[in-house]
Amino acid sequence: MLGWCRQMSWGFAIIISLLAASAQTPDADELQRVLSKMDQVAANFRTTQAAFIWNQYQKVVDETDMQKGTVYFRRAGNEIQMAADINDPTAPKYVLFTDSKVEVYQPKIDQVTRYNTGKDRAAFESFLVLGFGGSGRDLMKSFDVRYIGGEKVDGVETAKLELVPKSQKVRNTFDHIWLWIDRSRGVSVQQQLFEPSGDYRLAKYSDIQLNQKIPDTAFKLRTTSKTKIVAPQG
Repeated sequence: MLGWCRQMSWGFAIIISLLAASAQTPDADELQRVLSKMDQVAANFRTTQAAFIWNQYQKVVDETDMQKGTVYFRRAGNEIQMAADINDPTAPKYVLFTDSKVEVYQPKIDQVTRYNTGKDRAAFESFLVLGFGGSGRDLMKSFDVRYIGGEKVDGVETAKLELVPKSQKVRNTFDHIWLWIDRSRGVSVQQQLFEPSGDYRLAKYSDIQLNQKIPDTAFKLRTTSKTKIVAPQG
């Protein structure tokens, strides 16, 4: 009798595990399709240009700061470079990520703030160029990725993914990220990056142009001979 009960128990365990596996298969299949599409796009990626709206929400004061502009990405050797023109009439900014440095130029005060990412370059790149030119394989290296479901964003059919950074250092900045990938083009049309504090950044991208010629000047800061450069430590 005891042996029969054990066999029944094992039988139920096997059935339950098979049911659980079959329940997970559709999401796993969808995730694999999305990641494969990103792999295909990454293999031929040269450049991307897009209009953006960045909304930064601060929980403590319950306020949202909105920034608009144009963002540029291009592959240069083994890295993906990013530049952004933030079109704020009162305080325009230019952001550049290249050669393991993040630089922010503020023309109003003629100052460049330079952050050297050093050994954390891969972590910075993982969310600065998120969903633009990176492969699905690279995404899986930096994040635990889960398929949430399909969603239409501004008329575009997307796959919504949840990313949890594998690096504790990155999780201290963003503990999880939602990423909306255009199913047909394999690039990001929307991102939401959540901080442990409850703050978040919601980024929306439109007028996305893939593999079009972008002038080199887009990846150069428009500084002057008197521009001051500061480099915060830590």
